[in-house]
Amino acid sequence: MTDFGEHSPRRYFVDENGRRVLIGLTVEETSEFETLDSLPALGESGDHIAWNQNGIPATTREKRWLELYSQHDGAWRQWLAETYADRRGGLGFINQDRVI
Repeated sequence: MTDFGEHSPRRYFVDENGRRVLIGLTVEETSEFETLDSLPALGESGDHIAWNQNGIPATTREKRWLELYSQHDGAWRQWLAETYADRRGGLGFINQDRVI
């Protein structure tokens, strides 16, 4: 993953046991996602085609990766929207009609 340092909002939080968990996923789902994400994109027979020509996952593994990513990304986007809405709420001099 590209490291954006301080410029990219975090996608993880630390749970009550000190474990890093992706927003919107459980500890187990985070571990599963990270495992799937680190594997090469190979088809069931070992070829390099994990997605078909229409951009649809062709393997069970890629379908699960997409399911977990979509679940996380949706929760992360909601978290971002709520965070920025909270920040805008206290700043009366900012144009509140502007969508970020």
